[in-house]
Amino acid sequence: MSGQSGAAEGALAPTSLIHSGTPEFRRLNWAIFSAGFATFSMLYCVQSLLPEFSRVFGVSEASSALSLSLSTFVLAFGMLFAGALSDVFGRKPVMVASTLGSTILVLISALMPDWTSFLVVRALLGLTISGLPAVAMTYLAEEVDAPSIGLGMGLYIGGNAIGGLSGRLVTGVLSEYSGWRPGVLVIGAVALLCTYAFWRLLPPSRHFRVQPVSVGVVARQLRAIFRDPGLPWLFATGFLLSGVFVTIYNFIGYRLLAPPYGLSQSAVALVFVIYLVGILSAPLVGDLAGRVGRRRVFWVMFVLSLLSIALTLLPPLPVILAGIAVQTFCFFGAHSIASSWVGRRSGEARALATALYMFCYYLGASIAGAWGGVFLASSGWDGVAGFVAVMAFAGLVIAWLLRKLAPLPAAAADPGPAGVRSLSSAG
Repeated sequence: MSGQSGAAEGALAPTSLIHSGTPEFRRLNWAIFSAGFATFSMLYCVQSLLPEFSRVFGVSEASSALSLSLSTFVLAFGMLFAGALSDVFGRKPVMVASTLGSTILVLISALMPDWTSFLVVRALLGLTISGLPAVAMTYLAEEVDAPSIGLGMGLYIGGNAIGGLSGRLVTGVLSEYSGWRPGVLVIGAVALLCTYAFWRLLPPSRHFRVQPVSVGVVARQLRAIFRDPGLPWLFATGFLLSGVFVTIYNFIGYRLLAPPYGLSQSAVALVFVIYLVGILSAPLVGDLAGRVGRRRVFWVMFVLSLLSIALTLLPPLPVILAGIAVQTFCFFGAHSIASSWVGRRSGEARALATALYMFCYYLGASIAGAWGGVFLASSGWDGVAGFVAVMAFAGLVIAWLLRKLAPLPAAAADPGPAGVRSLSSAG
């Protein structure tokens, strides 16, 4: 709904939109990059610390994974409501409150004396973080002219990816030498600087108008979404894709720290550099799918996912790392296809459909990401691999069936900005 209003207002006053090449556009890009960097570094900074949490707090692998899963679980629900809040209170106020509140909570989390209080703060963090990814792309769609919006969205997504990678690396490396708390404090301090830059640099909304939420419109859009033969299944693939990906990254550190590999905590943190593969694969696979068709490429990504899981079961360390790289490639590629496909099929319900897809995406990360620890404790890495293989196979079945999905008429398949929007949370 907010995206539609922004488009209408932009049509009424095109000269007031922000254009590339202007000082205002440069300030906006720095602001949106800083916010994305801060948000996703705070969210994912604990992922490389899961073995350290098990050691320091004496908790199981599944309990340790709750430090990330609780955040993403609450984030999933928060994103359903944050957009509506921004319709009432404004885009910039909600985004600034989101980043500032998240920064304060990350700093507080580093001081928590016990595991329970730490988890409570991490759950609250998921709620505050939800305000940025739920609103940022709507702000860009409303305030930036069409030829310039791609660069703005690209820089925001780049900030997300680099922030997620940096958060994992900084805390993982520092934890080996000074424990986990200094690393989390460093992330919080950097996020505070980014939040200040975001607040100072982001131009105020010119095209925002207060919009009361219409229950009738939402109900009508929900009916249309769940009557569509493809959208509910695409939501399911979002759950499965993130579940497989997050579970592997959550628990691979336990395997590499243990014999026969015995890697150090900092060396395991460096495994997250493989994450850069995904930054390249999303545009590559997205372009390939655009040329030969989503239906022909989507299922191949799940086949590659199953292959990558098999590689992680083999003993040689280089083969395990290759498996993680292949998994990263196919995850980002498949996510780019599924999210853009949701945007193309959802028509006027695009904003709601995108929110539902991201809800399922984060729900998969939280539920599967925690349950993987149960399989690790009971059956070692073989159990984790079997668990994620079942999810990847389910995704393959769905993707194979989607090959027969009837395409929408060209007039109803305009992707608009929402096709990119749903990529923004790929941390």
